[in-house]
Amino acid sequence: MNLQGAIHPDFWPVARALARQLRRGPRGGAAVCVYHRGEKVVDIWGGVRDAAGAPWEADTMSVSFSTTKGVTATALHILADRGLLDYDDPVAKYWPEFAREGKASITIRQLLCHQAGLYGIRTLIDDATRMRDWAHMTDALARSAPIIPPGSASAYHGITYGWLVGEVIQRVADRPFAEVIQRELVEPLELDGFYVGAPTTATGRAAALLIPDNGARRMAGLDRRLRRVQRVLSTLRVPIDLRRIADALMPPGIEKFEWASAETLGASIPAANGLFTARALAKLYAALAAGGSFNGVRLLSPTTLARATEVQTRRLDLVVPFPMHWRLGYHRAATTRGTPPRAFGHYGFGGSGAWADPDRQLAVAMVLNSGIGTPFGDLRTARISGRVLRCADRRQS
Repeated sequence: MNLQGAIHPDFWPVARALARQLRRGPRGGAAVCVYHRGEKVVDIWGGVRDAAGAPWEADTMSVSFSTTKGVTATALHILADRGLLDYDDPVAKYWPEFAREGKASITIRQLLCHQAGLYGIRTLIDDATRMRDWAHMTDALARSAPIIPPGSASAYHGITYGWLVGEVIQRVADRPFAEVIQRELVEPLELDGFYVGAPTTATGRAAALLIPDNGARRMAGLDRRLRRVQRVLSTLRVPIDLRRIADALMPPGIEKFEWASAETLGASIPAANGLFTARALAKLYAALAAGGSFNGVRLLSPTTLARATEVQTRRLDLVVPFPMHWRLGYHRAATTRGTPPRAFGHYGFGGSGAWADPDRQLAVAMVLNSGIGTPFGDLRTARISGRVLRCADRRQS
């Protein structure tokens, strides 16, 4: 598998790992970008961007699913850093309609660490295409009641997170979410290929999602399989309810929803439809790895960044069946070489991911367009990340 781009010699094992994944995995393409101590040490890509075999290019973007949540959280932290909101403010202070159905005391902090109890998208809307309609989604969430008591536990808000946090951002910034991303992240850092709500002029750079032929059938049957496994767990008295995964991630019609269509890419779904290059994601996280600034451009103060990345809970998440160590909008960075204690970021369905480790001044990003993995990422990102960690540690020793 021929890769394009540039790589520092200390990080050659990363290129070998990506080439191996592209050669042995499902047909598709990918890009990886890494910053170490402010230097871009990996910027590589390879494979194909569509079913016709068009090669992945330097500027190819890909839908990155839940990796988008880390971007959304960062935009909110910028507003907090300016004193425009506080994490412990009630959401209803900025979004008065949200106070209905017993939600008046839910805080922004609880939204960010998935403790609002509003994860259930399966019964919130009648069809997945509603996700393209911001007003419909925010109105539905404002009218809904928490499934569990707010603050009682973290339950991954797999899709609803985006409009919950995104509407607070819109209300505080007084502009559309997609515009906030461009003004507060893209323009200051000069990011190329970075959208949550892309204009039609940009979507030609988007890779097609190469989902296996049986992907839709697997999605359609997921709920049935979860219920079957749940019966076994209940018999064994295991205190996990896997049905919450479907509640959080499977609105009606999700198996037919076209994530890479121009209509979907043009909408803002801030938990799930970010369209990114690995370069742009890595540059954003390089700023976070360096205390909130990059090349003289400050996004966040070290004080706000420390608050944003402080672990809020180490308990088992009620939707994701393992501890996520939720920060305010980020989770821990799991790799095949362990979990750096202060590293944070967000992974996504299908294998994308981006994270920062301030202890190593390390930022890693990967985007790709093939396979489906799990709703919480897959081992491809973890393996690449493990190689990066090993290379960085050898370089520093």
